[in-house]
Amino acid sequence: MRGHLPSSAPGAVIRTLLVSPQQRGAYATIGDALAAATDDSVIAVAPGTYAEAIFVTGKRLKLVSSDLSGAAVTLDASAIPYPAVSARNAALTIEGFTLVAADAPVVTARGTQLALHGCELTARFGPGVDLAGGSIDLRKCTITGTQYGVVVEDAPGTIDDCQISEVAEDGIIVRIGADPVITATVVRGCGRRGVYVYQFGKPTLEGCEVTQTGDAGVVVAHQSSPTIRRCKIHDTQGVGVSVARGCGGAIEDCQIENTGVPAVDIAEGATTTLITARPDAPPLTIGDGAPAAGGDAAAVEALLGDLETMVGLAGVKDEVRALIDEIQVNEWRRSAGLSVGAMSHHLVFAGAPGTGKTTVARIYGKLLAALGVLPKGAFKEVSRRDLVGQYLGHTAEKTSAAFEEARGGVLFIDEAYTLSRTMGSGGDFGQESIDTLVKLMEDHRHEIAVIAAGYTAEMDEFISANPGLASRFTKTIVFENYTPEELVRIVRRMCAADDYVLGDDVEPVLLRHFAAVERDANFGNARDARKLFESIRKAQAQRLRVLGRRPSLDELRILQLADLEAVVTT
Repeated sequence: MRGHLPSSAPGAVIRTLLVSPQQRGAYATIGDALAAATDDSVIAVAPGTYAEAIFVTGKRLKLVSSDLSGAAVTLDASAIPYPAVSARNAALTIEGFTLVAADAPVVTARGTQLALHGCELTARFGPGVDLAGGSIDLRKCTITGTQYGVVVEDAPGTIDDCQISEVAEDGIIVRIGADPVITATVVRGCGRRGVYVYQFGKPTLEGCEVTQTGDAGVVVAHQSSPTIRRCKIHDTQGVGVSVARGCGGAIEDCQIENTGVPAVDIAEGATTTLITARPDAPPLTIGDGAPAAGGDAAAVEALLGDLETMVGLAGVKDEVRALIDEIQVNEWRRSAGLSVGAMSHHLVFAGAPGTGKTTVARIYGKLLAALGVLPKGAFKEVSRRDLVGQYLGHTAEKTSAAFEEARGGVLFIDEAYTLSRTMGSGGDFGQESIDTLVKLMEDHRHEIAVIAAGYTAEMDEFISANPGLASRFTKTIVFENYTPEELVRIVRRMCAADDYVLGDDVEPVLLRHFAAVERDANFGNARDARKLFESIRKAQAQRLRVLGRRPSLDELRILQLADLEAVVTT
């Protein structure tokens, strides 16, 4: 969805709002001016640093420096867990600002006509610009130190004369049908790929430079068709340009030097056109499209990065990494003609609820797919009611159907131990499901990963229910309860995701609350943290509703100690 965007009314009067904390009659913060702005307003901001995040929804606005010489305006959101700029269904232009974020995107936009001209963007983590729908217009911007440089999804637009450097992962990501024109832009010093085009992306890259990447310069995947024209791609750790099967587009008159071998790797089944128009161009090494042993290394590292960003779970992360290391080496050995021992991909996830078992299972399935071990990263979650029928033979039918849906990926069985228990009167249909699973896991052992999850003690009972289960589930990964500190971090992330922030005095009390909670069988870990967060939000809403006036932006965002104390006993 490219979004419904606000449009200027014919003959609209342009209104200018001044932001200057020192000037009488001016707005003290950018947020205050935004709240008062109407469509087509210009917000002129006095030079200086503004420690705030701004939110624009459904308006057409322009933000500029009030100083005619273009003196710097810095919007610094580094002390709060929000993007510096968030826009939704808007038309927003920002000129000449320095935008700073911490562990969030610098600018995030949904369904928005976003224009950034002459801006500098930086953050510790998250994209510089993350846009989905609408359109993008980046000109003479610099982006440094972010996780990704620019992410464009399902949108057209222009990226011109920009500098993207020293980002942790990919410099530019174009996906889900996005078709921006990227010109005269330099992408330098990326930890992974310079430009990654996937999921039907069709950008045009012209006159760009991609260099000093930790992996390939440009990667094209998932039915994408970019045009890469007169670009210079050099000094990359991976190949210059990698094009996957099923992709198209063209690589025209590009200078590709000092890259991994081959310089251009076009997979069998791709229809990309390679044209070298310059007579003095050095010859390019062209790959044969054979996949590297061990699968898609870039995708594997990205997924392991996703795993690493999860709160806590240090032991789980180590176990999964060890499994992936072993699988990858086995694939390399197999491709080299060396013997490889049998290895089961089925796992038991044991531990209390709310400790991330489902999320880790999804990542594990995608890792197996990226390694080429499973045909796809499909994920199907089931429980006893999805597998057990009401009469003899019905259970085998239901279990087989669920198994078939998950083939090629992961079948995740939540509370699997309930299958080994007789529920109510009548036949032991749970045991029938277990017996069916054991046979299917043997018949299709290379086509699926089955993960059985549940409480630690109960999972021991489950494994004992059928002699074949122990031989198929040879590895158990234990998920420990979250510590009080980790639960506070989880609540903080929930706040950030929903545009809230905890007051300065809230976290110490929250920490004491989680430390006092009994870790018994009813403790839900992150689920309990989610319930508490929702209760605090409701308490805040009740408090604000009786103020007798419209709350300020800060009041709407901040969850105060009174809100926490309204729902917990300290």
